[in-house]
Amino acid sequence: MDKGRLATNRWISLGRAGLDLYADPPGARVEDARAFSPALGGSAANIAVGIAMLGGSATLLTTLSDDAVGRFALCELKRYGVATEHVRFVGGDARTSLAVVATRNDDTQTVIYRNGAADFQLSPADVERVPFNRFGGLIVAGTSLACEPSRAAAFLSAERARKVATMIVFDVDYRAYSWPSRAVAAEICKRFSTLSDIVVGNEEEFALMAGERDGEALARAIAADVYAVVYKMGARGLRAFAGGRAIATGTHPVAAIKPTGAGDAFLAGFATGLALGLDLEDCLRRGAAAAAIVVTRVGCAPAMPDARELRALLEDQSLAPMI
Repeated sequence: MDKGRLATNRWISLGRAGLDLYADPPGARVEDARAFSPALGGSAANIAVGIAMLGGSATLLTTLSDDAVGRFALCELKRYGVATEHVRFVGGDARTSLAVVATRNDDTQTVIYRNGAADFQLSPADVERVPFNRFGGLIVAGTSLACEPSRAAAFLSAERARKVATMIVFDVDYRAYSWPSRAVAAEICKRFSTLSDIVVGNEEEFALMAGERDGEALARAIAADVYAVVYKMGARGLRAFAGGRAIATGTHPVAAIKPTGAGDAFLAGFATGLALGLDLEDCLRRGAAAAAIVVTRVGCAPAMPDARELRALLEDQSLAPMI
């Protein structure tokens, strides 16, 4: 990977964008909601927004349905400062993803509508049009690997990024509802990790790739062949494995109102830290701080912190110890 180009803080995020509807008032179950608030959603879109909010340059590579919901997502991306020249509208029966979400820490409800998802129509032809040598990093959300043609597009993006030394960050982002089986997900995600520079996942995702065995052992094994692996353990903290070292950090004690969006915010904070030239431990801390802010607010994209807010949390509050 080209660390000089990484320092430009220019990122391209591959994966889904969608419409999130949040049950109102916060704390209400979906079935008890009196209204719903719309927001941009989708892991790749959220990560791109998070990067833009933190001062980076973010481009989204995806496909949206050619309808009002797709146009809503496009308008929101532009409003947040995400570049959309590699977003394509698709017709037919494909539809932009919809999530109906409750802002609750306990009994968190998220209902996802992904049948015929428009983002799965991302094609190798879309990838061929991307000048990867203009970006310091490519972030691939694992949901894009769940079916064709987006699976082929994601693999091609990694191949083309590697040829020009663009850093590849793979967020496993396993969502069971998108995959035909856990076995297929494990095989495909593990194969994609071999093309990546950094692999990010939680305990369940690494256990999945390990065939339901020791996920941490697999994370350590993958780290022998890549730049770094980040192993997320929720409220218990984070571990990173790189260069034969294990680095651990805790989480920020905050009054969370929901868990959603934490992983996307972590990626944004972590990635922009890499671009700033921070060491791995400081990148982890930066990602943990971004995640801590997001879980205190309604939404995912709308909850992403800006650079001032992130700096304030990093300066004013110490991390809780690893559990």
